[in-house]
Amino acid sequence: MTTDDSAAAVAPEQPARPRFEDLPPAAQRALKEAEERRRLAAAEAALPKELQGRGGPEPVRYGDWEIKGIACDF
Repeated sequence: MTTDDSAAAVAPEQPARPRFEDLPPAAQRALKEAEERRRLAAAEAALPKELQGRGGPEPVRYGDWEIKGIACDF
C-alpha cells in the first residue's frame, strides 16, 4: 500500500464573508434585527415556565384579559 498525500480529504475553502461594514444598509439593518430577535428569544427561553397559567402572550402586554374566550378589560 502506498500513501498519497493528494488523495487526503481536504476541506474546500469557504469564500470570504464580506465584512459587516461592506454590506448595504438594508443588509446591515436586517442583520441587526435578526440579532435582536435571537437575543429576545434567548431571554424569553431563560424565563421560568409558568405553572397552570394561560397559554399565549402575556395579557398585560395587550391591555386586556381573556375570560372564557371573550376579551375584557377592567
